[in-house]
Amino acid sequence: MQDTLTIVLAGGMGSRLSPLTDDRAKPAVPFGGKYRIIDFTLTNCLHSGLRQILVLTQYKSHSLHKHIRDGWSIFNPELKEFITVVPPQMRKGGKWYEGTADAIYHNLWLLSRSDAKYVVVLSGDHIYRMDYAAMIEQHKKNNAKLTVACMDVPRKEASEFGVMTTNAQMQVESFAEKPTNPTPMLCDPSKSMVSMGIYVFDMETLQDALESDAELDSSSHDFGKDIIPKLIDSQGVYAYHFGDDAGRVAKDSYWRDVGTIDSLYNANMDLLEPIPPMNLYQENWGIRTYEPQLPPARTVSSATGNEGIFINSIISNGVINSGGSVHRSVLSSNVRINDGATVADSILFDGVVVGENCQIAKCIIDKHVVIPANTSIGINAIEDSKRFHISKQGIVVVPEGYQFEKTDD
Repeated sequence: MQDTLTIVLAGGMGSRLSPLTDDRAKPAVPFGGKYRIIDFTLTNCLHSGLRQILVLTQYKSHSLHKHIRDGWSIFNPELKEFITVVPPQMRKGGKWYEGTADAIYHNLWLLSRSDAKYVVVLSGDHIYRMDYAAMIEQHKKNNAKLTVACMDVPRKEASEFGVMTTNAQMQVESFAEKPTNPTPMLCDPSKSMVSMGIYVFDMETLQDALESDAELDSSSHDFGKDIIPKLIDSQGVYAYHFGDDAGRVAKDSYWRDVGTIDSLYNANMDLLEPIPPMNLYQENWGIRTYEPQLPPARTVSSATGNEGIFINSIISNGVINSGGSVHRSVLSSNVRINDGATVADSILFDGVVVGENCQIAKCIIDKHVVIPANTSIGINAIEDSKRFHISKQGIVVVPEGYQFEKTDD
């Protein structure tokens, strides 16, 4: 793939994921016990043979930069391979990125230095597995100027996406960003065809489109709202149906935008299904991440004789369960569950300590939170709302490093 440059957009603020994004960018939010969200996009690049990658960052990006440095410094620059983090350079003025297209426009100088003929544009904040090589091959076969990855969703949900219609050759005939009345598919009126925010451009087409868009004061400088609709009228734009490829990844067709607390929680819980809708265990498509050297997880009999119990849970390295009970939960590294504590339907990030006889249910607890003994969270919504954010689905979110008030025993 020496003729292809990949750009990963990873500057999203992720305000709907607050407080998990109060001190980190959305792509750096932990997922599945040991990963960060961006690991899925970068893993897809790795297995698809894309080895020239620019990651455009912006919002509170320190932890994201550190994660990419520690976990993704794997390519050989002598072979013209790289993953390069690119924070805002202010080359087009003193503004921050003001849209997906604007982020790349500010870095056109990097595109001009590349010998690539094609540019793959990806988002760094979605959970899915995809072989981009098959999409690029179709792009070349169609002699397309732009190819947009698409999938079918229930029509009632399509208003959250860019909605497309195509002809029999999968050439895009119309594109509407987040329409109030999504166009149904002819083969199934209950569904609409929507964009996944995954694009393959010819280099010259992308450069020309960004330069033209930058001159328009009325533009929001967004691919879905501005760039794609204009290209449909003048260029060869095709759709690529996600899940129909001949690539090497198993065709589970799982894709999630984990942009809210509830969607992040639900995607984690999906991993605990008897047959998960996304397969993390495909040997030739392992999800790469950074993981420190830690001892194995273990259970311990407590001094009171209670046995540490795990039921239908994901347990990361360094976890110790000393006489507690964990059911249908996702535990990141170095979590401690103490005697008599119960954890159910919850997600615990790195270094969380659950004190003796605590009751934890339907929670997301961020890093380095020490929960005092006999504390209940997720049991009484009225009391929880006085201290914590509660999602529409009733998920209680405890922010990173939260300090509980001391009580007199």
